[in-house]
Amino acid sequence: MKNCEHLIEETIKSISEQDFPHILIVVIFVDDGSEDKTVSIIQSYVPKLDIQTKVFNHEWQGLGPTRNVVVDNAKGEYIVWVDGDMLLSKDFVTKQVEFMDRNPQVGIGKGKYGMYPQESLAGTLENMEFVVTTSTLRRKGDVLPLGTGGSIYRTQAIRQVSGFDNSIKGSGEDMDAQHRISLAGWKLDFTPAVFYERRRENWKSLWREYFWHGRGSSRLLGKEKQVLDVRRFWPPLAFATEVFRLVIAYRLTSDKVALLLPLQYVFKRTAWLLGLLGSYMERTHSNNN
Repeated sequence: MKNCEHLIEETIKSISEQDFPHILIVVIFVDDGSEDKTVSIIQSYVPKLDIQTKVFNHEWQGLGPTRNVVVDNAKGEYIVWVDGDMLLSKDFVTKQVEFMDRNPQVGIGKGKYGMYPQESLAGTLENMEFVVTTSTLRRKGDVLPLGTGGSIYRTQAIRQVSGFDNSIKGSGEDMDAQHRISLAGWKLDFTPAVFYERRRENWKSLWREYFWHGRGSSRLLGKEKQVLDVRRFWPPLAFATEVFRLVIAYRLTSDKVALLLPLQYVFKRTAWLLGLLGSYMERTHSNNN
């Protein structure tokens, strides 16, 4: 986490309320150079928890190195990734662990997004988009960026591929790790565990987030081609895909705002594509010089 002072308290509470035996849980907090009160809030909560904790705080290193702090210090069979803007349903860990125990061939199991109430149109549409995604792509064999937040990793699987790529400071570290875990022979799947993610509340912050994701994803273009298929993010194709899915979104939520999903999806995918192309061109220019 980084700079989550307004969100981290609720996140910690949702962890403390898990119905999974607390004696079997170790919470590893890793702060990646927060400049707000995130760390002090965590430290104030640690003595109140009946769960073993470890707290790491370092100057900014980026996502790859920061996630590896968890990989290096995890003692359990599984790692459940919880970002600082997430909330877990009370049986989240239980369902994740039960699923992985039943499916020893699975290296990563992605939970299901729940609909979290947002105050803004931008936040509501973003939340709705992710709820639809995990509701329509739950077939085995669907390979999409599962992400780390809301996912359970088999510790053996992530260590088998030497953890996350330390050179990936921005986004994309999860897509890269997922790809390498899949190549190592592990299966990817979805679980019935529900979690919630609090979204950006305005269009400017949403644009900046996806522009940042695009810049991070540009690093994957130099890796194996299977890591990233840019074609599926092309705005016209993205619009067509979302038109097909808005019917599902309306059926799930009964909210007419779902009709705006294609426009919202093109908006953020345009930001992502511009970020990716801009970063890729910068790196190409730098390498040529």
